[in-house]
Amino acid sequence: MIASAAALGLTVALLVEFLVGSRSARSWVSGSLEPLRRTMREGHLPSVPERVRLAILAGLASIAIGWFVAGPGVAALLAAVAPFGAVATVNRSAARYRKAAARSLPDLARAVADSLSAGQSPRGSLAAAADSLEHEIGFEMARLGHQLDLGAPTGEALDGMAERLASERIDAFVGAVKSQRTTGGDLAGLLRRLADGAAERDRVADDARTATAQARFTGYLVAAMPIGAALFSEAASPGLIASVAGSVPGTILVLLSILLQAFAFLAISRIARIEVS
Repeated sequence: MIASAAALGLTVALLVEFLVGSRSARSWVSGSLEPLRRTMREGHLPSVPERVRLAILAGLASIAIGWFVAGPGVAALLAAVAPFGAVATVNRSAARYRKAAARSLPDLARAVADSLSAGQSPRGSLAAAADSLEHEIGFEMARLGHQLDLGAPTGEALDGMAERLASERIDAFVGAVKSQRTTGGDLAGLLRRLADGAAERDRVADDARTATAQARFTGYLVAAMPIGAALFSEAASPGLIASVAGSVPGTILVLLSILLQAFAFLAISRIARIEVS
């Protein structure tokens, strides 16, 4: 038993040394993390092979961290959970990107409205909007502008953006622009009213988040207290977590506690979430 544990520890140490010292290994790690960085910057979802590489990297990292912190039992547990955490991180990053882009609708609508008021056509206003926008919505409008420059129909380019962002706000913006192309009307005025309505909803949502900030913090603190207590106990008595997780009943209890803590955290997040359409 001791020999197998020592062999596993030596294997982990050699793996860490290889990842740190090898240029090809560093390149592989950087390449595995690039899809996650691209998701954060551009909302691009990784392909299946990219997800597999990211999951493998998360598993290897969790084995190394778990082994050095608490021993092989915790390392095996973290290695089993880490790939799912990596996939969840990618999906959450993509959702955060879409939410940030949708929240910038007031800026988008006003930028297009100002361009229309200056005499631009709707197609030209869409292409020019990226110059005055930043971050996620700026990237999306730059992508849409490139599509328009390459000759894509305006309706198809707008539909593609709406499909990527999957937001009711963006759907409303796309619907307004497309309806003006078929029925006419004051598109600039319509977009300004759309921007004012979205900005007012954002203000109300921000007020609600401010009013519930203390309650949300208390909930997260209560959910995190057992983790802090476990780390404090490990610092006071090194090897405590390893001894608890070293037996089958202890491992089962640790796994159950982690699952319950994760459920509590997700439940609090769900209850405290304020949706803005």
